Amino acid sequence: MHIHLIGVAGTAMATLAAMLQRRGHRVTGSDAGVYPPMSDFLRAEHIEVHDGYDASHVDPAADLVVVGNAISRGNPELEVVLSRRQRYCSLPERIRDEFLWERLPIVVSGTHGKTTTTSMVGWVLTHAGLDPSMLVGGIAANFDASYRLGQGRDFVIEGDEYDSAFFDKTAKFLKYVPETVIVNNVEFDHADIYPDMAAITTAFTRLLRLVPATGRVLIGVDDPGAAALVPAAFGTVETFGLSDGALWHGRDLLPGPEGTSFEVVHAGTALGRAAVPMTGLHNVRNALAAIAVASARGVPFATIVDGLAAFAGVKRRMELRGTVGGIAVYDDFAHHPTAIAETLRGVRRAHPAARIWAIFEPRSASSCLRVFQQAFTDAFADADQVVLASVFRTNLPEDRRLSVPQLVQDLVGRGQHARHIDGTAAIVDVVVREARDGDLIVAMSNGGFDNIHSRLLEALRTRTTG
Repeated sequence: MHIHLIGVAGTAMATLAAMLQRRGHRVTGSDAGVYPPMSDFLRAEHIEVHDGYDASHVDPAADLVVVGNAISRGNPELEVVLSRRQRYCSLPERIRDEFLWERLPIVVSGTHGKTTTTSMVGWVLTHAGLDPSMLVGGIAANFDASYRLGQGRDFVIEGDEYDSAFFDKTAKFLKYVPETVIVNNVEFDHADIYPDMAAITTAFTRLLRLVPATGRVLIGVDDPGAAALVPAAFGTVETFGLSDGALWHGRDLLPGPEGTSFEVVHAGTALGRAAVPMTGLHNVRNALAAIAVASARGVPFATIVDGLAAFAGVKRRMELRGTVGGIAVYDDFAHHPTAIAETLRGVRRAHPAARIWAIFEPRSASSCLRVFQQAFTDAFADADQVVLASVFRTNLPEDRRLSVPQLVQDLVGRGQHARHIDGTAAIVDVVVREARDGDLIVAMSNGGFDNIHSRLLEALRTRTTG
């Protein structure tokens, strides 16, 4: 088939383009402004890409057009597709029809931890020789890729609750015909498309209703929103977490700078110790989910333990970008208050004596909203220095927009050192001037944050050599 993708430079769309090309299709695409790293990725995958949108980019003979969920009416390519009555679909529909019907999909869902858990499950199954396929919303370091096409029966896929396309406002994960579902946690997020927590719970409930009676549902019971879904699940239901009542239970945690060790207990029986080279209680929960999936696939516990120890993480998930003069600079994708709190809590547990800088850019649709005002005040509790950038989405009405000055005031009122600094260059200047040996700098955003990590490291090198 000839398949054209409108909005091809998004991470998920570019990954799908590469997967389709690897399957033998002729793939073309277009986007408005195709920049690195996705432009480099698409070029390396030999995808023909048009920069900008124009009706002429859509070949009338194309067998199928995939419409990205960032594309709306008025786009010239979409308009010509609709006028011609050319066959089109959403990204999750194409993933399902091309890859999932013939496999056993393991859908990893939840407000937080999807990318890491998907990568972890994919790696452990690969390490065990099961040769799974995988599709994840990030770069899994063990594969140095966001996808893997294996010959095994399993397809591990990140289940995103965001909407599918302009013509389909239901969650992407409802297209993924799951045999196994992991639900890490369920919290209010994506306030631009979900009006309230009830709407999000409904989406996850519908996902669980798709699991066949012969399938498996794994629920993280440490989280109240996820635990409340247990009655809605069909098939075999297993729970995981640090709570004593969890079927897959982690206990006796030993955090350290190199990661976290813990004992694994299944149905009251201690199986032995495992470790992940990562900080944070959330990563222990992620590992328990991976252990449960791999065990259900018949992988011996010792093999699972070896795989977890060799897990290399995901880019932009507490990724150490460099250390200069004893100052470590990390990049983290956290943008929801709970994710920020978990990340900083994990850093504090692993480095109890360090001075921690939290540099945060409110960029995602949810993090820019005032609905999370109080939650953000609580999220930075484990940071010694909090530096807040300006809200990225300035077009929001003031009464709905997160108030950074108010957030600073509230943090200072709690005895923390917090400030609002407008502009990345100014943030870099202040941090580099004040940072000292032993500091940990964690820059958090779901966007590029003006390449702040590289700019910090370069400025620190200049300071050190100058």
